[in-house]
Amino acid sequence: MAEAFETKTTEETGRLLHSTDPGGLSAEEARKRLEQYGPNRLQEPEQSGFFSRLLSQFMDPLIYVLAAAGVISVFLGEIGEGKAKKALDALKKMTRLKAVVRRDQTDQEIDAAELVPGDLVVLDAGRQVPADLRLLWTEGLRAEESALTGEAAPVHKDAGFSAAAGLPVGDRKNMAYMSSNVTAGRGIGMVTATGMDTEIGRIARLIREAPMEATPLQKRLGDLGGALSILAVALCAALFGLAVWQKRDVGEMLITAISLAVAAVPEGLPAVVTIVLALSVSRMARVHTIVRRLPSVETLGAVSVVCSDKTGTLTMNRMTVEEVLDAGELLDEGGSGRRRRPGRGKWATTPGQEELLRAFVLCNDAELNKKGRIGDPGELALLEYAEKEGPWTKGELERQLPRTAERAFDPERKRMTTVHRIETGTVSYTKGAPDVILERCSRYLSGGGERPLTGSSRRRLQDRISWLSGQGLRVLGAARSDGDGRKEEDMVFLGLAAMADPPRPEAAHAVAMFKRAHVRTVMITGDHRDTALAIARRLGIAEDENQCISGAELDRMDDAALKERAETAAVFSRVSPDHKVRIVRALKENGSIVAMTGDGVNDAPSLKAADVGIAMGQTGTDVAKQAADMVLTDDDFATIE
Repeated sequence: MAEAFETKTTEETGRLLHSTDPGGLSAEEARKRLEQYGPNRLQEPEQSGFFSRLLSQFMDPLIYVLAAAGVISVFLGEIGEGKAKKALDALKKMTRLKAVVRRDQTDQEIDAAELVPGDLVVLDAGRQVPADLRLLWTEGLRAEESALTGEAAPVHKDAGFSAAAGLPVGDRKNMAYMSSNVTAGRGIGMVTATGMDTEIGRIARLIREAPMEATPLQKRLGDLGGALSILAVALCAALFGLAVWQKRDVGEMLITAISLAVAAVPEGLPAVVTIVLALSVSRMARVHTIVRRLPSVETLGAVSVVCSDKTGTLTMNRMTVEEVLDAGELLDEGGSGRRRRPGRGKWATTPGQEELLRAFVLCNDAELNKKGRIGDPGELALLEYAEKEGPWTKGELERQLPRTAERAFDPERKRMTTVHRIETGTVSYTKGAPDVILERCSRYLSGGGERPLTGSSRRRLQDRISWLSGQGLRVLGAARSDGDGRKEEDMVFLGLAAMADPPRPEAAHAVAMFKRAHVRTVMITGDHRDTALAIARRLGIAEDENQCISGAELDRMDDAALKERAETAAVFSRVSPDHKVRIVRALKENGSIVAMTGDGVNDAPSLKAADVGIAMGQTGTDVAKQAADMVLTDDDFATIE
């Protein structure tokens, strides 16, 4: 299944997969295809015996003399291929599920392992995508694809979207991938790949194929041991030859030469190194770091490049409202600043800002309650901000203005509208892409009431929207209109909210400390270029666009070109898991000792390929932890420092 189905129409997909019946495959055809393609599950790694894996520990230059280090490795569970096996086992747990499939004109629930290319799969909110699918029909479908892209924000899916060749996974709106979760809406998709042919299967293959390389310490000790052995043998041979030339007792001199050769071997060195590393492991545990591979302790001290994922590592992995501006503030009319309401402990606002917050709270499907945070990260951020800064909670507001109708968010409309009952009738609030909202407004709300939107005021508002978007912020606009809001036209513009996943406060300090120690920090993320560059600038990782390389640019580079660009690049955006592995290898080929941090499934191959793989303990997936050499229990980037 090597076809790029995201570039095909739904009709072309059906023809290529020989599945054009809207009632789905027949049971007999599904059985034949299951025999042809195999079950929809990840392959088991080849298993080596216990004794062969134990024996392989003694081939390590660090512990080939001292058996005790092998015992320590067994105790830590790091035997040969154990790390790759555990990572794959954790990956397989994510793929054991049921699927609703349409066969013989009926919908039925089957084991996802029985899916075959050409099957029609039914998706709805709360389900996990059971295989790679080309979407044939969607209705408000959104999927969270962090396992593949590292970005937690749900992606809007559209069966009618036409993708260009080479588009990153996160931008393929007409595809749904195995292990992603449906967060909203419904859809039907045709299976295009199963098992190891899926995108998550490619990650499993990358993990399995990544070699377990020796650390710099192991290499140096191996070189030292080899050099000493050669020198000792050469000297002893020369001594023995000299003794024979002097006609001394051959047997006695042979024993003497062998004794000198044995004495020249530093058999205590591995023991001393192992003890020192073991003590370091104990010290690391006290600073929230679990070491899973003993020699990596020393390697961490030799690191010259730290590659870090953005979301959850350098940032908080939680969308936060950075700024809320009503129309009066945006047009610099003044009189709309906040003042403190005595006795409330919250920040009150002017009527214009209260109306803006009211729109963001009521035109919102997220929930903040005792059960937790439920809904889109952006909508949750708006609720948290409004409840902190406004004079009411969402529950209070909904009791005052109950919702009577709604128009759900649509990727084509780029907005949603809710209608609420008031004493004089109904009022509707609309939230969405700011340029779309603005073009459907004829007035704006100011301190003095509603005013007409002129050409100059529109340009000023559009300039402000462009400036906020250029800072890597996610910008939403809000508007109000009287009536049922069906037309979503002739509305009153209320203002904007700018959101971002903010950098961790301690991350900028850690980056600065690395820089002073001549350690370079490189951001590698699946996020968009502008967002990644904005965060990198705030953290001091990058200064201009020339230091940023996108996944599309990486695809056009051969390994030699990437090796050259890797010397100066500070940000890699919109990258895939195999891109990350290529970047790590390019940095290593330049002579750098590379540490890689990450928390998602998509980070696991590069964690294994780096000199030191560092996983997040709290937000990290089991796959990432098993592939890493170290685990940060506090998820704090500054802990590496």
